[in-house]
Amino acid sequence: MTTPLSTPALAGAPTWEQRLFKIALLIGRVGLAYLFFSQLFWKLPPHFGCSDGPFTFTSTNADGQLVRAAGLCDWLGVESVYAQQERSFFVTDFNNDGSPEIGFGLGLPVALNGAFVDNVVVPNIGLFGWLIWLAEAFIAVSLFFGIFSRLGALVSLGISLQLMLGLAGAWDPVADLQEWEWTYHMIVLMSIVMLGLAPGRIWGVDAWLRPRLAAAVAKGSGFARWLLVLT
Repeated sequence: MTTPLSTPALAGAPTWEQRLFKIALLIGRVGLAYLFFSQLFWKLPPHFGCSDGPFTFTSTNADGQLVRAAGLCDWLGVESVYAQQERSFFVTDFNNDGSPEIGFGLGLPVALNGAFVDNVVVPNIGLFGWLIWLAEAFIAVSLFFGIFSRLGALVSLGISLQLMLGLAGAWDPVADLQEWEWTYHMIVLMSIVMLGLAPGRIWGVDAWLRPRLAAAVAKGSGFARWLLVLT
């Protein structure tokens, strides 16, 4: 289930270098798949890890302290709270004194994400809980088996960007410490790499699927053409 490497930088490269590329790509693909697989079980449908009864979300009390919920309701509430607070992204602190000397504000995207969570996701948690869970399950299956891997990477990028805007650098109510922002940045970066390399074309189902889709495209199938882009 392999295909010749088409990466220009590896054209004519020694066999060991091509094998290293394939192995590294496989490890990255399966690793990202397992990351999303590992996150499926604390927010299982139909309650998504939230407490039984009406959905309640993490919020702040009169003293500004977080009032915890559970499961997906917990983290959606954290996103809502921190959308109202100023945060810097990609922070570099040269003096290690807690005052960032380099950082980028993403106020508008963060505020829009918060508004989306508050006005769309939270009121429709029964629907969006399923959509979030199914999206992450799809990423895990797509990247683990290398099937429609470019689509899996694209969904991973969308989920990761939303998590980055909502949670990077926010206060983790579970561990009682600040979320390390690079956790989210690295998932975004890994998703971008997977999107560009379409990793299922090497040691994945896409390597078997693509020639068959290409044959269908040659016969004039527009649907197969779209599917080919996603593999």
